[in-house]
Amino acid sequence: MNSIDLTKTLAEILLSRNWTVSLAESCTGGLVSATLTELAGSSEWFERGYITYSNEAKTECLDVPAQLIESHGAVSELVAKAMAEGARINSGSDVAISITGIAGPSGGTTEKPVGTVCFGWATENQTLTKTTHFDGDRQAVRQQATEFALTELIALLRS
Repeated sequence: MNSIDLTKTLAEILLSRNWTVSLAESCTGGLVSATLTELAGSSEWFERGYITYSNEAKTECLDVPAQLIESHGAVSELVAKAMAEGARINSGSDVAISITGIAGPSGGTTEKPVGTVCFGWATENQTLTKTTHFDGDRQAVRQQATEFALTELIALLRS
């Protein structure tokens, strides 16, 4: 599915439950939020998006413990989990997505190469995380991360 089809599918699921979604984005810089709000009527189910690019923003806006970032790095499943939970709780939304990664072209390491992206999906009852690697340039990594985040949320809500 492309981004618009994913957005429509997610909207249908959220509307059927009377739920809202929030985003905590780092490497995608608001691309997921922008993708979701391209759909007319998204104000019925889109609560808000946090673009927490810096470590300080993750701590200040999402209550991610600074020690967690220092210990594991901003690009880690533990930080993605804390970001998703912070976005859900602070926004009052029913579900939240978080994304933190290295879109490139620089910033990668041997342990965490460019294209490494960590995700979190939080509901009231659970938070799931996943790390994946995307190929391509900066825009390709960001677009793939956007579509992956939405695809996985849809799968989670359908299960």
